[in-house]
Amino acid sequence: MTDTISVANRHAGRDKIAAHLAMLAFSAMIAGAFTTGALAVPYIAPVPLNALRFLLATIVMGVVAFGLVRESPKVPPAPWRMLVLGALNAVYFVSMFIALTMTAPVATSAVFTLIPLMTAGLGFFLLGQRVGALVLISLVLAGLGSIWVIFRGEVSAIAAFDIGQGELVYLVGCFCYALYAPLVRRFNRGESALVSSFWTLAAATVCIALFGLREIFATDWLALPAVVWWVLAYLAIFPTAVSFFCLQYASLRLPASKVLAYGYLTPVFVIFYEGLLGHGWASLSVAAGALVIVAGLVVLALTPDKR
Repeated sequence: MTDTISVANRHAGRDKIAAHLAMLAFSAMIAGAFTTGALAVPYIAPVPLNALRFLLATIVMGVVAFGLVRESPKVPPAPWRMLVLGALNAVYFVSMFIALTMTAPVATSAVFTLIPLMTAGLGFFLLGQRVGALVLISLVLAGLGSIWVIFRGEVSAIAAFDIGQGELVYLVGCFCYALYAPLVRRFNRGESALVSSFWTLAAATVCIALFGLREIFATDWLALPAVVWWVLAYLAIFPTAVSFFCLQYASLRLPASKVLAYGYLTPVFVIFYEGLLGHGWASLSVAAGALVIVAGLVVLALTPDKR
């Protein structure tokens, strides 16, 4: 009996490590979307870009789940669950691009730092997941480091931050995204991460397509340059299909507060990618903020989960 418990604990430990690694990969891929997405924005509107991105990601996930892994292609029971999860993602992405037409990217990035704390609160109310003092301190520490990085270590820029209509629009999207992680676990009825990812992606595709139907039909798809299709291929496979799987996988194994806390690493990866591409490296002040983020997340990862 003791041996059985020991084996189960080892399996659970490995699953948690894999979940943390999955979210590390998630942050790296999401950061890559900022760098690559900027290459396509001059040629295609955001909503058609995201609609096709999610459609391609759904196809990729379907091929993997039902073709390679041989999961059952049956619609899962209570399909409204997938529709809700897909709609939450659709609201997040649409609100982000609407907000970017009304405010600066740095402002939306600052609002994004609220997501892990909102997720921690929602995880408590929806799943009863308690957040210890050390986890809360780690979240706040990583959040402060993220804000420092986003504003390039300029105190005057942080002080000048103003909440306008764009920030409020994006705040609604961020709330939906924060709600997503705890609902993945609450709604799960035994489906694998691959199956739930496929149906969630499909639902998000439908929601985004319905929202931007006019823009989609108005886009001259045949006239798009090759760079748009290369970017779409990357966005569909990595920051969408693979990252969705990572998020689903981790959400079933880690507390919601720990899952989306890895979003704090996104600006760190963006700075790293921009440096590799020759766009300049961050200052020592910004690098110090990045180290604060990493330190906060290391403490968060090592802190035992509360039940």
